[in-house]
Amino acid sequence: MTAKRARRITTRVTRMVAGSTAALTAVVGLSLATAGSAAAAESGSWRPYGNTNPITSSTSLWRCARTVHIESDVLAQVCAVRASNGNGNGVQGAVIVRNERSSSYRATAAMDLANSSGYLNEWTCSSSGVGAKSWSVCFGRTITHAAPVNSAGAINGVSLGISPSV
Repeated sequence: MTAKRARRITTRVTRMVAGSTAALTAVVGLSLATAGSAAAAESGSWRPYGNTNPITSSTSLWRCARTVHIESDVLAQVCAVRASNGNGNGVQGAVIVRNERSSSYRATAAMDLANSSGYLNEWTCSSSGVGAKSWSVCFGRTITHAAPVNSAGAINGVSLGISPSV
């Protein structure tokens, strides 16, 4: 199941990247036709962090998969995040991107959340510029879930694997 999840997320991002490229070069009226299955996932949201590490600057508990080199000077990883405030039942998936380049980097990301019983939800973040020498995070919507969860993710068609459970 884990390899299948990672492939599904990677395929979704690959389709979104291809759809975005087609939409940029096509007539405006054709952009809806390129959305394909990517339209089924909820929209996530990008948050820029500048030169601040999102994990070490947070009070939430982050469990992340290994860091993956996406391209020269661009690194990313998928994480499952549990809120530290209140009862700790708020969880979300996240894709962290670190751009070490001297120019911005275009990124399209996706992640899901699952527990031992199965799949909970999936989110995608449309193409966005990650600033030069900075961090950005694509977050899924926070959901209430007390049991441990993990997250599978991808960026620009590259699988980031599956995070440990949080």
